[in-house]
Amino acid sequence: MTFAPFACDPAQSRGREFPIEQSLARGPRSAFQRDRDRIVHSIAFRRLRHKTQVFIAPDGDHYRVRLTHSLEVAQIGRVIARALGLDEDLTEALCLAHDIGHPPFGHAGEDALDAALHRHGGFDHNAQTLRTLMRLESPYCEHEGLNLSWEVLEGLAKHNGPVGMVGWALAELDAAYPLHLSERGSLESQVAALADDIAYDNHDIDDGLRAGFLQLEELLTLDFVADQWRAIERKFPHAPQDRQLRELVRSQIGWMVNDVIGETAARGHGMACPADVRAAPRATAAFSAALAEQERALKAFMYQRLYHHPQQLATAERARAVVAQLYAAFAQDPALMEPSWQARLPDAEPARSRHIADYIAGMTDRFAISAFARIYGRMPEGLSNV
Repeated sequence: MTFAPFACDPAQSRGREFPIEQSLARGPRSAFQRDRDRIVHSIAFRRLRHKTQVFIAPDGDHYRVRLTHSLEVAQIGRVIARALGLDEDLTEALCLAHDIGHPPFGHAGEDALDAALHRHGGFDHNAQTLRTLMRLESPYCEHEGLNLSWEVLEGLAKHNGPVGMVGWALAELDAAYPLHLSERGSLESQVAALADDIAYDNHDIDDGLRAGFLQLEELLTLDFVADQWRAIERKFPHAPQDRQLRELVRSQIGWMVNDVIGETAARGHGMACPADVRAAPRATAAFSAALAEQERALKAFMYQRLYHHPQQLATAERARAVVAQLYAAFAQDPALMEPSWQARLPDAEPARSRHIADYIAGMTDRFAISAFARIYGRMPEGLSNV
């Protein structure tokens, strides 16, 4: 494959926090292929299969969780990266790892941990992703963390753009291994962020319709969705509606992917190297102006009808309370934590409270539920609404 001039070249990687002797490398893989493989083989990645995406502790097997979402993001990201001549392995690594820092129960769990750490710097799932990959997930004898390449770490730190307000977790990591947080990220990282948007914009529609939180008639009040739907009805007039709905999701993903490819190629025209992407006054990977406006309308619709649905908010509040009570229990009696976490508990603040938050953030939904039941002698109620 021929790379575009603005693609990241693994042979020109800025390296790793802990240098590796080339003679110790296993197999004929590039630096970014090794990063992708380290993420896939990590315990933190495996835990995503039991972490909330949209619906908390869903009873049905067909709803998405953080793991399936991350795989879908990676598929979309690779398609865009290949079309633009970017490094697919770097793009895939970023897509697969972008949600590793989420605690149990998604944003509800994050809110609870942020409140619990309000005197100790707060909690942010993006920074926790870096903290997990650089310090907490440590399978190697020589160093802490997975020791991923600089390009993966900077992409995860800056996939939403340059970092202005730097919290304690990211500040500590950046001090140890500078990630140039004030610059834009690589084009691969920008593509990964858009792939995330495309995936959840459309797959959350699929899950919302399946759960009955969204109705097709309401969705069709969005003109651009209605246009896609009418085209599907004309093309497949006799198909069952459930198949037409899945065709709608595929159609919208394809439409958005093609738009990103076209807009990004136009913005990247004339760029000679990755440094041009990082120094650009605006993001290089982007939706067109027309689609960006429509995508914002879709997000507003989804927040109103799905993410902030009264049943969703009520379930999220119960989940937030579970995480808050777990934190309170471990803070009062650290012996309730697993022995290996007890043994490493710092004596002084803020490290002590942050250690407890690390422990909880690594939990899956079902482990958190089990821990709550063990500590409080009852199962938490009302944690699933689908």
